[in-house]
Amino acid sequence: MSVNKPVVLLAEELSPATVAALGPDFEIRQTDGADRTQLLAAIADVDAILVRSATQVDAEAIAAAKNLKVIARAGVGLDNVDIKAATQAGVMVVNAPTSNIISAAELTVGHIVSLARRIPAANASLKGGAWKRSSYTGIELFEKKAGIIGLGRIGALVAARLQGFGMDILAYDPYITPARAQQLGVTLVSLDELLAQSDFVTIHMPKTPETVGMLGKDAFSKMKKTAYVINVARGGLVDQDELYTALKNEEIAGAGIDVFVKEPSVDLPFFEFENVTVTPHLGASTDEAQEKAGVSVAKSVRLALAGELVPDAVNVAGGVIDENVRPGIPLIEKLGRIFNALTVGSLTNIDVVVAGEIASLDVKALELSALKGVFMDVVSDQVSYVNAPVLAEQRGVATRLVTTPDSPEYRNLLTIKGASSEGMQLSVAGTLTGPKQIEKLVGINGYEIEIPVTDHMIVLRYADRPGVIGTLGNVFGEQGVNIAGMQVARKEERGEAVAVLAVDAALPAGVLDIVRAAIGATLAREINLEG
Repeated sequence: MSVNKPVVLLAEELSPATVAALGPDFEIRQTDGADRTQLLAAIADVDAILVRSATQVDAEAIAAAKNLKVIARAGVGLDNVDIKAATQAGVMVVNAPTSNIISAAELTVGHIVSLARRIPAANASLKGGAWKRSSYTGIELFEKKAGIIGLGRIGALVAARLQGFGMDILAYDPYITPARAQQLGVTLVSLDELLAQSDFVTIHMPKTPETVGMLGKDAFSKMKKTAYVINVARGGLVDQDELYTALKNEEIAGAGIDVFVKEPSVDLPFFEFENVTVTPHLGASTDEAQEKAGVSVAKSVRLALAGELVPDAVNVAGGVIDENVRPGIPLIEKLGRIFNALTVGSLTNIDVVVAGEIASLDVKALELSALKGVFMDVVSDQVSYVNAPVLAEQRGVATRLVTTPDSPEYRNLLTIKGASSEGMQLSVAGTLTGPKQIEKLVGINGYEIEIPVTDHMIVLRYADRPGVIGTLGNVFGEQGVNIAGMQVARKEERGEAVAVLAVDAALPAGVLDIVRAAIGATLAREINLEG
């Protein structure tokens, strides 16, 4: 009797090694994912789809794919996949987070060498029929200072390669411990120090509301006039308009840019400068990176369709996970993001504590999810269940999973505890309540609260006294911010209080500072879990 094989759709051209990695257990189909009509027809009955960057797997495509279980992106970025729609449909999304790190690091170095020796301009000049040796005198990298903003996997690889040129490496990364920096042979400095001292500044940060435009007018004003800026990470980390102004006014010596706010971009104003090297988002464009990406996601598809744990899943922890454990996975990932938002200084250790009835089960997935949440807003790479522990190790953060059946107040309680190099102790706790398994934040540093976890939350710490809640209401009302929910906790009367507020949307710029000043808050953090 014949058995129908799961159907895997290749929506773009993938290497023979990718098909080989899938193996003989699947029916392989192919389509042109860039052709919308073909895609919607072809995806209707497939179990998995493999794409690169040209195929838009949006809500419409996901709705059309009634049997779809896995979307696999053979690469790092997921801008062409609607992760929220996939999650709502119960479809796993996987990518290849480590496939391009060497390629991206080498491209960064390529831009630095090209800028230092003026290779692109000299090449264009000579091919244009001019022999102008004296016009293209460059500089040596030897004994120059390279400033690396973001010392994750790619940043660390860049550091290692630039050390081979005899460069001194400065780094800014608030999540890296001094011990880890020492291992890498780099000197940790403040961002202002890095900007002031570096001859080359390369940025490798995640793209968040806080990092967009991180290298802009203020940063350029602090840099040497002989310094160069390189961005091979994410479009928008370097403010493109301010970059043009800085180059035009000769505030900096040049730039190397591979990523842009809108892509494709072929005629941006700063393209006119000879001291700028630009490439069309080539960070992952090597034969080796493409091969690694395809093979990696093919293996993930095999795991997912076999019902096994998929380490590179970015939205759903796949695999044989107890049905009583699975609901805690998205909750503890959000707790990890809240924990990170409240952290001051670089972390030295993290404990993931699982208490209650599920403690006797295999809860390893909860530890992975917690670490995934902690590092999601820290690094420029996509964080997955496989690389989250690696990210902790790279940063010198000791991790531990602790289980206990004792949970006096809740059926199950999930807690993330940690300490920073500055001596800060932090804990965040949550639970699932009621038949609908509502996700709730129930503790911060021992302060007992109970408020549903929402996309937009604010955490405040202040001296307990009359009138504070009224002041908060007035300030938020004046700023047009609607409070959806609020909980206040204290350990003693007129002592220290912690307030957690749920609001309808992200705060307008400057509002948090107004709130901090109005109530004299010793801690004021906005937590955005949307996306």
